[in-house]
Amino acid sequence: MKAKKFDADFDSGGDVMSVLDISWARRPLQKQRGINVDFPDWMIESLDKEASRLGVTRQSIIKIWLAERLESLTSSKQENLTTKTSV
Repeated sequence: MKAKKFDADFDSGGDVMSVLDISWARRPLQKQRGINVDFPDWMIESLDKEASRLGVTRQSIIKIWLAERLESLTSSKQENLTTKTSV
């Protein structure tokens, strides 16, 4: 299938999955590795309450919060670099 036809089919809501070979698809930077972290009881209880409130698992809330923190650190570093280079 030519790219133009693929784009047209996709844009019109057609089924393009049948022409894709997703056996080679990979999610970059998504390789999973396990770690062990010890938390005090009060922290685990707080995590469990928040996870329950949001309807997610304890592991999910930890991942979400860590990802948000790391993204904010990365964006503030980028802002600092932009500010320093534009001065």
